[in-house]
Amino acid sequence: MIIIMHSHVTDEEIHGVETKLKSQGFEANVSRGIERTIIGAIGDERKLHKETLQALPGVEQVIRVVKPYKIVGRESHEADTVIDIKGTKLGGKTIQVIGGPCSVETQEQMDLAAQHVANAGCRLMRGGAFKPRTSPYAFQGKGVEGLKMFRQAADKYNLPIVTELMDVRQLEAFLEYGVEVIQIGARNMQNFDLLKEVGKIHTPVILKRGLCATLSEWLMSAEYIAAGGNHNIILCERGVRSFENAYRNMLDITAIPVLKKETHLPVIVDPSHAGGKAWLVPALSKAAIAAGADGLLVEMHPVPCEAWCDADQALAPDELKDLMGELRGIAQAVGRDL
Repeated sequence: MIIIMHSHVTDEEIHGVETKLKSQGFEANVSRGIERTIIGAIGDERKLHKETLQALPGVEQVIRVVKPYKIVGRESHEADTVIDIKGTKLGGKTIQVIGGPCSVETQEQMDLAAQHVANAGCRLMRGGAFKPRTSPYAFQGKGVEGLKMFRQAADKYNLPIVTELMDVRQLEAFLEYGVEVIQIGARNMQNFDLLKEVGKIHTPVILKRGLCATLSEWLMSAEYIAAGGNHNIILCERGVRSFENAYRNMLDITAIPVLKKETHLPVIVDPSHAGGKAWLVPALSKAAIAAGADGLLVEMHPVPCEAWCDADQALAPDELKDLMGELRGIAQAVGRDL
């Protein structure tokens, strides 16, 4: 960590910083220049709070040298992490598309959805049994009953299931029904108590980016999970909130190559929540794969116009099948397969 002092810093202020660093178990290396004095903090800077130094008299700026995320950072793990989900590998050469409806509605709907997801060539299935909704009067999901319907439908086609966990009190039911991948939604990205709980198990976790989260904040949330012992983490870019209202969220394609540089974790993209319109999904999906995404989380409903949740952004079964065909060409172009 580097502490830059004000131009008119006094010896007493410099000594104050040195004393503070030594009290925290750090060594201080003072370098006096013509215009500035710089103090280097030697030690594990992750144990030192930047704010405690920033508040000291004479300090102008404090700059971290080491990334605050230790386990999920590329520096500590150079090779890409590949996560095994019931025999399906996510994070390797093969791009995985996770298809399915926004929410679990009926057994018939889920049975049809599972059939279409499998027929399209997807190896994993998504669906929400518990739904976070902006309005308290909107459909909140089927809950545990939904998990049961989802499990029954997916098992017919040997599809691992991906579903969202909203509360630590639901975790026992998720484990009981053998949920293969737990999704932490955008609104819970910084629900640290929830992150700590999923960190105690080894079930793979899809961690969605918060509505206005920076990449550093997002990776620090992943660090919470990893610090608990669960390193099976998949990052999901789903768009961030912007001033634009022509589409639901602004898909941050730039985040994909940046994350690939910063972390070894797999990165997937949710084009459905980003665009908010079914007709936008193919273009956003292709862009994501071209940019290096390891997978996609795509909404598909047997009859989109009858969907109880997010009908506008759900693909029809034939549209999902066509998209899978188009994505194979993109995948091959970037040296991967689907």
